[in-house]
Amino acid sequence: MSEHYKGSCLCGGVAFEVNGQMRDVVACHCIQCRKTTGNYMSATAAEDVNLRLISSDTLAWYESSPGNKRGFCSRCGSTLFWKGPERTYTAIAAGCIDGPLGKKLAGHIFCDFAGDYYEIAGGEFRKGQW
Repeated sequence: MSEHYKGSCLCGGVAFEVNGQMRDVVACHCIQCRKTTGNYMSATAAEDVNLRLISSDTLAWYESSPGNKRGFCSRCGSTLFWKGPERTYTAIAAGCIDGPLGKKLAGHIFCDFAGDYYEIAGGEFRKGQW
């Protein structure tokens, strides 16, 4: 049985669906994710061939470092996607998925950059990318 998910930004200007498997959630504590979200980023991911934009009128992309892009809604500001160069998948903010995700927290990355106001718990810890 194939997995199927729907998601959107807060205002609905960006809506998408995933038809296929998504990865367990990874929490990224890097400076860029912290500045983008106001905390750490919890993201799942889907192969690009399984991700379909239903509405993208307000989708904007920002190149946060060479070749790395962050997708967000230009109307409501919701953080939605991360796309790295030559990657066949897109990371998707776990919180923008509608309904249950049915995934677990697999681990944390870039833990050396975590804020001093929270404790990291759950999953595996890694210094770099997942």
